[in-house]
Amino acid sequence: MRLLPRVRVFAAPLLFVALASAQGPEPWTTATELPGVDMAGLSPIQQTTVLKILRDQGCSCGCGMQIAECRVKDPPCSYSSGLAAMVVKGVRDGKTREQILEALKSSPLAKGPVPPPILSDPVAVPINGAPSKGPSNAHITLVEFSDFECPYCSHAVGQVEALLKLFPNDIRLVYKQFPLSMHPHARKAAAAALAANDQGKFWQMHDKLFANFRQLSDEHINALAKEIGLDMTRFSADLASGKYDKVINADFKDGEEAGVMGTPAFFINGKLYNGPMEAAQVKPLIEAELKGQRVAAAGQ
Repeated sequence: MRLLPRVRVFAAPLLFVALASAQGPEPWTTATELPGVDMAGLSPIQQTTVLKILRDQGCSCGCGMQIAECRVKDPPCSYSSGLAAMVVKGVRDGKTREQILEALKSSPLAKGPVPPPILSDPVAVPINGAPSKGPSNAHITLVEFSDFECPYCSHAVGQVEALLKLFPNDIRLVYKQFPLSMHPHARKAAAAALAANDQGKFWQMHDKLFANFRQLSDEHINALAKEIGLDMTRFSADLASGKYDKVINADFKDGEEAGVMGTPAFFINGKLYNGPMEAAQVKPLIEAELKGQRVAAAGQ
């Protein structure tokens, strides 16, 4: 399965405008042909009408782009492809612009992708041997697949800690390695955390790595290891041995098989949480899970 990481891009607005001005209009605003849009048989006037509508109307896939822009920048998108085909057919059939726009609006494609449920159906997530904290008999097992170089994972640390404080006797947190290839230091950081785990200091290293996720060079990782008091001779030897590759690969495979598409990803008793890791939003889900367990126990 191809990994599709959850990536958010923040652009500097002034720089973006300056570059856009220097480079001229984007191709989709002037192109007379668009990927996957078959205008064969249409007159020049009809083709112009199609292109104008596609440039004016937004795609419903959630990308935030116009249909024409989406066709150029994301050719596999089935939403812009389907909407474009409707526009071409409408123009070919002699429909007015208003009629075409109404057809687009009433099309099932206009509704966009159906969002996943806040909690997916439960799946089996292997956790044997993975670092954990919290009661071993906790009613809630919260499994986290994470990447030490991911800014969103770093943000989630505080939110997860808030949840553990809210439910100190009910949640067991289990950490699984999921270093993304787009982060050059993430895999080394994952190995460093596992090496620290072998010395009984996983969570200390976990906190240090996330607090310094922008600086995870080998030099910085070694400095963090010294800060938490690791045996550096053993630490260096363990990292050099490559013995953690098997664990990291297994965790990554477990994540992919469980449906992880990016980081951080959380499973509440095996149910993938499809939302932001904010304690205030997750708290009601934990409460509902606990209530469901109490009801089930009472009925036995």
